[in-house]
Amino acid sequence: MSEYVKVGSLQVAEVLYQFIQSEVLPGSGLHSEKFWADFNTLIHDLAPHNKALLAKRDELQMLINEWHVQHKENFDFESYQSFLREIGYLEGQVEDFQITTQGVDEEIAYQAGPQLVVPVNNARYALNAANARWGSLYDALYGTDVIDEDDGAERTAAYNPIRGDKVIAYAKDFMDQAAPLSNYSHYDAVRYSIVNGELSVSLANGETIGLKDVSQLVGYQGLAGDPSAFLLKNNGIHVEIQIDRQHPIGQNDLAGVKDILMEAALTTIMDCEDSVAAVDAEDKVLVYRNWLGLMKGDLSASVPKGNTFITRTLNPDRTYTSLAGEEFSLPGRSLLFVRNVGHLMTINAVLDQHGQEIPEGILDAVVTSLIGKHDLLRNSSYRNSLQGSIYIVKPKMHGSEEVAFANELFNRTEDMLELERHTIKIGVMDEERRTSVNLKACIRQVKDRIAFINTGFLDRTGDEMHTSMEAGPMIRKNNMKSSSWLQGYEKSNVNIGLACGLQGRAQIGKGMWAMPDLMKDMLKQKVAHLEAGCNTAWVPSPTAATLHALHYHQKDVKEIQNHLKANRKDYLTEILEIPVVAQPQWSPEEIQQELDNNAQGILGYVVRWVEQGIGCSKVPDINNVGLMEDRATLRISSQHMANWLHHGICTEDQIRKTMQRLAKVVDEQNAGDPAYRPMTDNLDQSVAFQAACELVFKGYEQPSGYTEPILHRRRREFKAMVPASNR
Repeated sequence: MSEYVKVGSLQVAEVLYQFIQSEVLPGSGLHSEKFWADFNTLIHDLAPHNKALLAKRDELQMLINEWHVQHKENFDFESYQSFLREIGYLEGQVEDFQITTQGVDEEIAYQAGPQLVVPVNNARYALNAANARWGSLYDALYGTDVIDEDDGAERTAAYNPIRGDKVIAYAKDFMDQAAPLSNYSHYDAVRYSIVNGELSVSLANGETIGLKDVSQLVGYQGLAGDPSAFLLKNNGIHVEIQIDRQHPIGQNDLAGVKDILMEAALTTIMDCEDSVAAVDAEDKVLVYRNWLGLMKGDLSASVPKGNTFITRTLNPDRTYTSLAGEEFSLPGRSLLFVRNVGHLMTINAVLDQHGQEIPEGILDAVVTSLIGKHDLLRNSSYRNSLQGSIYIVKPKMHGSEEVAFANELFNRTEDMLELERHTIKIGVMDEERRTSVNLKACIRQVKDRIAFINTGFLDRTGDEMHTSMEAGPMIRKNNMKSSSWLQGYEKSNVNIGLACGLQGRAQIGKGMWAMPDLMKDMLKQKVAHLEAGCNTAWVPSPTAATLHALHYHQKDVKEIQNHLKANRKDYLTEILEIPVVAQPQWSPEEIQQELDNNAQGILGYVVRWVEQGIGCSKVPDINNVGLMEDRATLRISSQHMANWLHHGICTEDQIRKTMQRLAKVVDEQNAGDPAYRPMTDNLDQSVAFQAACELVFKGYEQPSGYTEPILHRRRREFKAMVPASNR
């Protein structure tokens, strides 16, 4: 239990207080006494409003449950829509408007490219993601299933030249597509040089040619006549072709090309939320300290390499010579957002005048913005936002009232921290049903500061299940991807974002590719996100970002968006279609298969969350495919099982036996982890196993179906029971 420091009427956990006093406030231009006094006032003014918004969620859910129970035998869609309007769930029509956000960085407003989401409490992951602005295409291809292992091209411990040749061929095909030469292929090149401000390509036949589009060349490194690299630009993003004839790869390439460096993760969300397990003051300080290290440029991590360790830090900018002979640089790091928690949870890091925990989202807004101010004051050798903005993603908001509250919170935070109005930009996660059906109204509430909207189909599916819990048994989880509501929701997000003027001012994003080992499939499928009009989409690793960047060379997102703007449609009817089965015909085997898959995902994720404090895990599914799991995927699985239990598709005993059986499977999957505590040693005493069961058996009554209340309580229980040295 934390020791507390009395600050005005607040009690602040000593570890948090000392962190802010000694590490965050110095250099911020703020006086300690005024900061704490203003924070005290902020909590006093806004915490009751936060609480009232949560009470409205509960009230609306109760009314919706009652309506479905009363109309189970005579459901009428028109009556359902009318009911939702009567209770204020569906808000009124919003007149057309355009957002007015100013001071948005190019990576958000103009460039289209991949986006990473990473738990900020893990310094190594955070640094890897921040440094994923540039990635080796050769490494990404060589180390993944994009290149097949046929005909001797296996991935081996030592370099396999047969596989290497396939990588180089793939890369040259890419170059022919993204930066074609006049009448010839990059396969034919034997030398690259810069002559009279243009790329000069010597061929084996003695000819000299150039780029088909000479404007694609923007700079180089080394000497013009013998460059060590040249920089191309296509669809707004860069590619650096590296040349070194002494390099093991370059010496076997006719033109001496040793690698292709892709501009990859243009932006990264440093996550304080779904991929993080932070339940008390000590956890929050770790989250905040890493964010501070990123903003001040001094974050480092010790990383094992062979029999030794290396220290990883932030990458510097990349420097080039322009075609006019002047030096210029490009950012060496991803532009960083920080994702705060939503409105739901409270945190014991600070207690109010009544001794009650304060809303965690208010704490996040103030502290992450205060830390972000260090970037604006240039208290770092690196810059995050060249435009002087702080980017905060706000998740799990329900409807425009809650977005308006976030706007008020950001206004008050700016005043506290002596920042100009709208310095703090907001990213609105369109991941709750009440937000997606009122998205235009939500955007209007933050039209002067919005810089990002994103579909979160995982949380959105969990909320769909919980909101319509009483409507009937939900379709099988995998069938959700082809459901009418989900297709309508994904299209509506882009449609409304473009109609509200986000193009050229903000990102319109899509969700995560959840299978980090299946990169070949990602390259086949994820291009659909660009074709849908999104200028960013989430990927699970720096390698995935490098590969996903290929899509942004294949498709001109601006051109796609211009086409979509001319074809507007209202998708509300599709979004409101409830994914239930009127008369289920599933066989006992199909039901058990669904339960097994859900149970394995729940147990595999929860055991690490509760007992190791790991908020994001790669968990094998029932088919042994590794899936990236976080609280959003947990929400789907637990709500789906709770729904089927509620409607009698399965029994409590069946679920319990399924959980017990799958606990053994999960224990076996984690047998190689020395920090792992097997659940099956004593299921009754396993905090993780009990938490997993509770998420299902108490799923109906969880607020909006969220998993955080149970996870946080169980994590605290485990921390109190097991000494830190044994965790």
